[in-house]
Amino acid sequence: MKRYVWTMMVTLLMGITGSQAAMSNSRLRRETRFLTDKMAFELKLSTEQYNDVYEINYDFMDEARYLMADVLRGEEWAMERYYDLLDVRNDDLRWVLGNSQYGRFLRTDYFYRPLYANGGSWSFRVYIHYTNHNHFYYPKPYHYRTYCGGHGRPHHPHASFYKGRYNQPHYTGRWQIREDKSYHAARRSDFGSVPVRRTDTVRPKDNNRTSHRGTAAAPADRQTQKQPSRQGTSVSRPARAKGNATSRSSSSEVKRTERAKSEDSAVRRSIKN
Repeated sequence: MKRYVWTMMVTLLMGITGSQAAMSNSRLRRETRFLTDKMAFELKLSTEQYNDVYEINYDFMDEARYLMADVLRGEEWAMERYYDLLDVRNDDLRWVLGNSQYGRFLRTDYFYRPLYANGGSWSFRVYIHYTNHNHFYYPKPYHYRTYCGGHGRPHHPHASFYKGRYNQPHYTGRWQIREDKSYHAARRSDFGSVPVRRTDTVRPKDNNRTSHRGTAAAPADRQTQKQPSRQGTSVSRPARAKGNATSRSSSSEVKRTERAKSEDSAVRRSIKN
C-alpha cells in the first residue's frame, strides 16, 4: 500500500514539475490528446467533434506554452494574454459542442480552465481528476501527427473556423472569462500562488512576439536571454553596425510592436463576432 501511494505521488509530481519547462512538439500533441480524450469521454463527443476539439486544444496550447514562463514570473501582460487565448479557445469550442455539452463543459473547471499554477510550476487540472496519465479511452485523432494549427485564429482572424460547421443549437449564454466580472476570481483560482507584478501591465518590446508559434524561444531560453550574466553567456543579438543601423533597428522595433498590437486587436474583435 505504501509503495502504491509513493508511486502515485511521484507520478503526480512529475506531471506538475515537468510542465514547468517548455513543451516539445511531441509532448504538446500528447498533452493535447490526453485533455481531448477526457473531454470526449465526459461530454460524449462524436468522432467529428473529437477531431475538431483536438485541433482547438492544440491551437490553444501551442500559443499558451510560450507564455507560461512569463505568467509564473507574475507578468501582468502575460496573464491577460493567456486569458485572451483561453477565450478564443472557448469560443471555438462553442461552435463545435452542442448546447448541453457546452453547459457541462463550463461547469467542469479542468476542461473550462485547464491550466493552473502551484509552487512555482504549472500543470493541467485534468491530471488531478485522471491520475493514470497513460490511459486513453479513444484512439488518436486521425491528424494527430499532421495538424499544425491551420484552423487557428492566426489563419482565421475575423471569425471562428468552426462557425457554421455543425447543424445544432450552440451555446449563447455567458462564456467569456477575460471580459466577465468573474475574471479576477478565475485568476486567483488559477494563478493565485503567483505574485503579480502590478506595474508591468504592458507587454515589453523584447517579448512582443512571445505568444506566436514558431517565433518564440522556449520559456527557459527566454529566461536565459533576459539574465545572460547568471548563465555566463551573452544575449544572442547581432552587433550594431556603423552608420544608420541604429535608426533602422529602432524602426524595426516600432513596426514589430505595432504589428503585435494589431494582431491582438484582431483576436479580440474576432471573439466578439
